Amino acid sequence: MSPGDGGSAVHAGQEVKNIVLVHGGFVDGSGWQGVHDRLTADGYRVAVVQNATVSLAGDVATTHQVLDSLDGPAVLVGHSYGGAVITEAGNHPNVAALAYITAFAPDKGESVNTLIADPPPGAPVPPILPPTQDGFLFLDRDKFAASFAADVPEKLAAFMADSQVPWGLDALGGAVSEAAWRSKPSWYLVATDDRMIPPPAQRAMSERAGSAVTEVAGSHAVYVSDPAAVAALIVRAATSVSSR
Repeated sequence: MSPGDGGSAVHAGQEVKNIVLVHGGFVDGSGWQGVHDRLTADGYRVAVVQNATVSLAGDVATTHQVLDSLDGPAVLVGHSYGGAVITEAGNHPNVAALAYITAFAPDKGESVNTLIADPPPGAPVPPILPPTQDGFLFLDRDKFAASFAADVPEKLAAFMADSQVPWGLDALGGAVSEAAWRSKPSWYLVATDDRMIPPPAQRAMSERAGSAVTEVAGSHAVYVSDPAAVAALIVRAATSVSSR
């Protein structure tokens, strides 16, 4: 079932009660639990996409499968690399709004790789190890907590480092064919202590996308360390598009 005919189109003024959460690279969807619990307590129907992060095209297809199954419009949420996924998958007719959580927001023809190719002077360099022979990336386990999850409890950050999901070079290099933020409203949460995606880059991407921006003190794993702030931004997005 293609996204063009897989779901009913979003109608103006229709209440948005579906939330779809898309994780980023090096992690899986379990990190969304705190956000999930807050949203479901507020009466939202929440789906957590489990992407393989092997290729952008594959992750978009998996996200489309979830969107196809919905009974109405949704806010599509992406963290980190998940922002690239929702930028492409967000063109699906069941998507009413986009929410970027310290995430990449590429434009047409851009990929995560192009967005990180020219870091500003002095910006922190994520401790990404050289690709494995079969084309996958990992973060240095010893540096994972400091770079990705500095405000996450020590034991949990260590578990996240030890349970990393391989991130494929085809995911890193997958280019967006049409940026959904050009036609759909978007919200963006900037994590001011992020050492994976520099906050100035987050601000630049959110400004270009015309997103409604909230800034919070938090690491790249702010969705784990401060799920209340993340859930609040998602609720604002859902409430705003429901009232249009």
